[in-house]
Amino acid sequence: MDYTTHRTITVDQFIALLSKTSLGIRRPLHDHPRVEAMLKHSNLLGTAWGGDQLIGVARAVTDFAYCCYLSDLAVDETYQRRGVGKALIALLQEQLHPEAKIVLLSAPQATDYYPHIGFEQHPSAWIIRADQVLR
Repeated sequence: MDYTTHRTITVDQFIALLSKTSLGIRRPLHDHPRVEAMLKHSNLLGTAWGGDQLIGVARAVTDFAYCCYLSDLAVDETYQRRGVGKALIALLQEQLHPEAKIVLLSAPQATDYYPHIGFEQHPSAWIIRADQVLR
């Protein structure tokens, strides 16, 4: 297994990987330009490879100093429960200031995973959906 932040991926590779995870149903995989923009505007990308096969991605937006929003953590279901996700998060941490925090919104199927590897649940996260209007 090879982990890196220096290898780019194509939109098709990203879509193919997300399709092999529970995260795929919550991402706009049918909208190629939007997925392309998701990759283009992320400024930290960790990848896991088995030879030439992409098996995991940690996609983030960060200032590298204070916080890092982990937008996607996706591991091909056939490689899950082998430490790939944890290794990808550790890879991102290596790129950040030692005191920078990682923040994420968990997929419903992963709510038990994050506490297991050391994340703490935050009681005051807020979101506004695209179809909602500020009042």
